[in-house]
Parts: sequence; structure tokens; C-alpha cells
Amino acid sequence: MPIRIPEQLPAQDVLLGENIFTMDSLRAANQDIRPLEVGILNLMPNKIETEVQLLRLLSNTPLQINVDLIRIDNLAPKHTPQSHMDAFYHDFSSVAAKRYDGLIVTGAPLAHLDYRQVKYWDTMAEILDWSERHVQSTLYLCWAAHAAMYHFFNVERSLRADKLSGVFEHQVLDPHHELLRGFDPYFYAPHSRFGHISCEAYAAVNELKVLARSDEAGAYLAASQDNRKVFVTGHPEYDPETLHEEYQRDLNSETPAVLPQHYYPDDNPILEPKVRWRSHGSLLFTNWLNYCVYQNTPYDLNLLASHAGKRGNK
Repeated sequence: MPIRIPEQLPAQDVLLGENIFTMDSLRAANQDIRPLEVGILNLMPNKIETEVQLLRLLSNTPLQINVDLIRIDNLAPKHTPQSHMDAFYHDFSSVAAKRYDGLIVTGAPLAHLDYRQVKYWDTMAEILDWSERHVQSTLYLCWAAHAAMYHFFNVERSLRADKLSGVFEHQVLDPHHELLRGFDPYFYAPHSRFGHISCEAYAAVNELKVLARSDEAGAYLAASQDNRKVFVTGHPEYDPETLHEEYQRDLNSETPAVLPQHYYPDDNPILEPKVRWRSHGSLLFTNWLNYCVYQNTPYDLNLLASHAGKRGNK
């Protein structure tokens, strides 16, 4: 959240030069404050686990947030009780008339399917288009980031022969971007995917900018110029044991198991994993909520369509 300081205080220029968000008294006095409305389109089969991971990150902020869990179809989830879905999830059709300050679209285990082969692709495309009219800022995670790149910009992913799995070092490319406020120049984040879109492919889209990348994992964070589309190719929400559980699952399936890189001490899966990404994940979500959502969303969400593209109204 911003620091409110007196106008003309010399510290203001210093703090702004360090990419620290400050707010003068006039702007603070004209703020309209209400709970944020955030939707989560959960595409993961184990929905309860994903809910916990995302809600943990969303809760690490002083902002009050109302959350709607959204499902894309009525098919019975593979790893989630139907009773849970019926009790806590909204069909997209039931919230299609609503407007949201923020929307999170999760990854999905659909790496080897062409987008058009995904059984709910038509609905997915409808939701992506809907988000441009009904959502201030949308955060796309992993598979959803690639799917949104394909839908909005016709950028195709390539598929790796082996899964990219592990915790990789990333470099901040634009330390003055709002999403990266407070980041160290280098940070760690988990990846678990077959899909790949190069940094050059992101950079070729005039509307987008790559904000963080890894020598091993490639582009990690990209955003549109107006911050209404944010693409994260990894999993900042992962729990400490998530990559381990995925690895154990693959060992017991027909999927070739890939030992997660830079995750176990000495690459020994018997040892407890190194956890060095959770503070970055928390900061990324806090920055997204504050700078891409709260600082830009209109107080009256009915004005969202006319408000698109305007900045700094908070």
C-alpha cells in the first residue's frame, strides 16, 4: 500500500526514485475505497489445493477482497468432490453480467492438447473476450498465460520434449515497473510445464513487455502496457511440497518423470526441498492487487468499460 506523505517533502523524490509508491494528501483525500471484487477461474483438477494456494496469496494484503470461485463447465472434477463444486463455485453464466476488479485464471494440465482440442475451449475464448469488458486486470498463470497469448495475439507455443520442472533463478528486466516494486534484482520461482513461448515472441507483440526472465526457464513475467493483462508462466502460488508431489505422481504414472531442478538439496529427492520463492510470490500478488487493480479500477464497476485504459484514478 502507498505511504501518504506531505507535498514537497524532499523524501518523496528519493522514494519515487527508488520505485517506492507514495501518495500526496490531495490524492489520498479523493480516494474512494470499497472491497475489491476478484474472480478465480480455477481450471486445475485438484481445485481445493489450488484455492488454498491462491487465497493465501490474496490474503496477504490490507485490502478487503470479495472472491468468487468460477468453474468453466459442469463436468465432475477429477480430484474434487462434486459437493464442493456445487457449494462454492459459480457457473460462468451466473456471473457473466458481473464486473470484477481482478480475475485470476489458473493453469491446467492440458500441455499436449492443441487449444482447439480442449473440450471447453469455446467457453475459454468467450471468457477471455468477456474479461476485456468486465475486468480491470487479469492475471494468467502457466497454461492460461499461453492460452491467452494464443487467443489475443495469435502467438503459438512450442512443446518441450521433457517437462520444465524446478525452481529457477530469474532476473528483473524492468526494476521500475509496478509489478516488480520491492523485488531483488534476482529471484526464484517454480515452473512446471511443457509449453514454451520465447522472450522474443512476447517482445514481438507491441502491446507487451517482458518484465522478468530466466536463462533456463525463459520468459516468466510479461504485461500489457496498461497492466490489464498480466502473464506469469510459472507457479508463484505453489506450496513447498507441490513439485515433490507432482514428481511422485509422475513416477507412478505413464508420464516420464523429470526430477525438479534446483529443488532438492544435491538433487536428492529424499531430502526436504529448498523453499526460496514464497516471499516473491506474495510480493507479486500484492503488487498486482495494488498497482494493476486497486490503483486503477473505478469505484463504480459499472463504469469499467468506459474506464478501460485510464490510469491512476485511486
